[in-house]
Amino acid sequence: MGGIKPPFFMNNKIPNFVKTNQFGLLILVIVFICIFSFSTDGFTSRFNIYALSRVVALDIMIGLAMMVVILTGGLNLSLGALGVSAAMFGGWCMESMGIPISITIILVLAFGSFLGWINGFVTVRTGVHSFIVTLATMSIYFGFMTLLTEAEAFRKLPEAFTDFGSLKLFNKYISPLLIISVLTCFVLYYIFKYTDIGRKLIAAGANPDAAELSGISVDRMFIYCHMLSGFLAALAGIMLTARIGAAIPSMAGHLGFDWLLPAFLAPVLGGTLLSGGKVTVFGTMLGAILVTLINNGLYLIDVGEFWVRFFLGIILLGAVLLDRAREYFTVKNSIVS
Repeated sequence: MGGIKPPFFMNNKIPNFVKTNQFGLLILVIVFICIFSFSTDGFTSRFNIYALSRVVALDIMIGLAMMVVILTGGLNLSLGALGVSAAMFGGWCMESMGIPISITIILVLAFGSFLGWINGFVTVRTGVHSFIVTLATMSIYFGFMTLLTEAEAFRKLPEAFTDFGSLKLFNKYISPLLIISVLTCFVLYYIFKYTDIGRKLIAAGANPDAAELSGISVDRMFIYCHMLSGFLAALAGIMLTARIGAAIPSMAGHLGFDWLLPAFLAPVLGGTLLSGGKVTVFGTMLGAILVTLINNGLYLIDVGEFWVRFFLGIILLGAVLLDRAREYFTVKNSIVS
């Protein structure tokens, strides 16, 4: 008898995962799936699930790109402009220069990282908050890209590239783009959890002064975060180009504004603190899934686009207030302990 442990519900012990923000998001995802499955026609159809997988793949990547900058206590408003600029650069490489797909992808990711480096370098050198810096570079990147391309799209891309974007896996239910996003989540989780550079990035975001005293170059870590954000935004641009089969200047909205709402919602809903120092990779993934589900479900029940935006705005406001409450209780608990 002494060696038998009672179930957790008999000794008032709750598994750690149940206490996390991710568990609550998982429950919400399941609830909304059930609601929309019973209240709409076609939500669980093969066509809609495949369409959802293509959209959520992009939203996850955009959320991750914002998450790594929020880690520093900053923001990256230039995500959309950066991603579209990288995508247009990739379209130019493939269509105009005839560069092979694999080499083009490497060049695009390097280009996105370089634009991210500019964001980070200007931020740490000037001491101006990244909100202001990236607000400026958003216009600069988008304007410069429009000037160079004369707002012309690249539509004659290699078939192998565009065919990948329309590929259907697992009995035609899932897009390979979603697999790329999920694999990216696992890579980022490993980096932040098990590598020295990942721990330094988190330490620099959590307490810059203490990190500097321990020998960590906080400025360098912040630049690395912006470079990683640029890398992920460029990857999102590649995915979007493959999905629509062309590189189009307006594919993320004017100045990339269409990316901003999912970019904020996914990491904040996932539990990433706006004050910095904490990332939740899989929470960001679940946040992106939840936002995409709500968006898709509301459209299926024929809610006007204005009300969809209104509802998502309410969710964002609630997520920000929840973030402030979470930050308050985190600080309070650390003081008490």
